[in-house]
Amino acid sequence: MNRVQPEPVLIGREHDDDGRLVALRYDSTPPPPVAGKVWLVAIDPSDNALRALTHAAEHAREMSCVALHLVHVVPWLAREAADAELAHRALGATAQARAMLDSTGLAWRLHVAMGDPAERILECARALSVDGLIIGCRGLNLVESLLFGSVTEKVIHHARVPVTVVP
Repeated sequence: MNRVQPEPVLIGREHDDDGRLVALRYDSTPPPPVAGKVWLVAIDPSDNALRALTHAAEHAREMSCVALHLVHVVPWLAREAADAELAHRALGATAQARAMLDSTGLAWRLHVAMGDPAERILECARALSVDGLIIGCRGLNLVESLLFGSVTEKVIHHARVPVTVVP
């Protein structure tokens, strides 16, 4: 029998000064614990991000009280597009990650933001006062890394907490 994935519960919306929707927060059912360690896992639809989440989930199960927070960053959208598509894009991009946690019984909170991925991940980590960040590594080649840098590299250099990079 197939188990239906529970719908995430929208618990927050943020708008910028122009009224554009720029961030959303969702909880699993039940929500994550309030006390204990707080880990932030950067999520996108890539295999690398799913490996990072698997790593975090395995260690969270071994510990008594860890709140798993997920962060997914969407590129900037126009005001109308943000209102119409931000939730749809984010929930679609994180569906596999959320389903994996739901199937293991681990509670989570999803933070969705628009903008530069590294900046938004770091902002979320600071706002939550996380104990650690877990992020996948895409493995850019030397030229790509020199031209664009990587989200992982930027997070490592600017984070104020330990960062676990999962290849």
